[in-house]
Amino acid sequence: MKRRIVFMGTPDFAVGTLDAIVKAGYEVAAVVTVPDRQTGRGLKLTYSPVKEYALQHGLALLQPEKLRDAAFVDELRAIGADLFVVVAFRMLPQVVWSMPPLGTFNLHASLLPQYRGAAPINWAIINGEKETGVTTFLLNEKIDEGKVLMQRSTPISDTDTAESLHDRLAEMGAALTVETLDALFEGTVEPKAQEPCAVMKAAPKIFKQDCAIDWHRSGRYIFNFVRGLSPYPAATATMTDGKGAPVQMKIFAVEYVPSEGSIVGEIKSDRKKVLEIGVKDGFIKILSLQISGKKKISVEEFLRGYDVTNWKIGI
Repeated sequence: MKRRIVFMGTPDFAVGTLDAIVKAGYEVAAVVTVPDRQTGRGLKLTYSPVKEYALQHGLALLQPEKLRDAAFVDELRAIGADLFVVVAFRMLPQVVWSMPPLGTFNLHASLLPQYRGAAPINWAIINGEKETGVTTFLLNEKIDEGKVLMQRSTPISDTDTAESLHDRLAEMGAALTVETLDALFEGTVEPKAQEPCAVMKAAPKIFKQDCAIDWHRSGRYIFNFVRGLSPYPAATATMTDGKGAPVQMKIFAVEYVPSEGSIVGEIKSDRKKVLEIGVKDGFIKILSLQISGKKKISVEEFLRGYDVTNWKIGI
């Protein structure tokens, strides 16, 4: 049997998987990714990380604006691939995912059926999960609800951030994808329907307005919230300086210090190394941050440049 596939993906998370497929000896007949975009003040044309990899390795590229476009569908069909692999791409129409003889499978960064959606890594940490993983599953007409092929799990520690977990799951996912490909071509994997849990947890896309820290939440929740958004898109907070001017900041790392008698929104600092914000069950000690328009710095660097006496935090 041929082992000819089409790979579909966009961000860094997908690149490691594409590389693993190539190194495993599979014929990547084409790579499908998003069209080039103009970004930044200079409107510079930028490529997706997956396109950059494809160009570096001489892989055929398709960049359709619309996945239902007849010309794209015809071009895809003419490739004659046995299987499509999807990693962090767009929702595919049925005319695309149903095309190859062995179907289309997706790599998802959670242990499905939990955390269906666009941001499973972030939400697993925000919700304080102790375990997550990667899943390969066959696509169908519903988002992230197809039959599961394989899964691998990994613990989540208190030192994990969205970045560290992203990198670990990307590596795990690359290996699992190759394992899934081998099993599908050899006919040794039995797809299994997802069985919804009693309490289903979703992973919706995270927008700018979702990143503001709610200082009325528990210290443990805020600790997880900051880790789950670090370094991107980053938890945000608004302070008011001694002159009443607003100071917008991103917060990348904190510690939670349990304590009784704390006051929500109270700012405590030794003006040298410690900056703490009171929450209902203790204090959140800020470790690194970024003032809007400035670079990311440690709290010590921040306190050398700013006198937080009489500052207040928006609650």
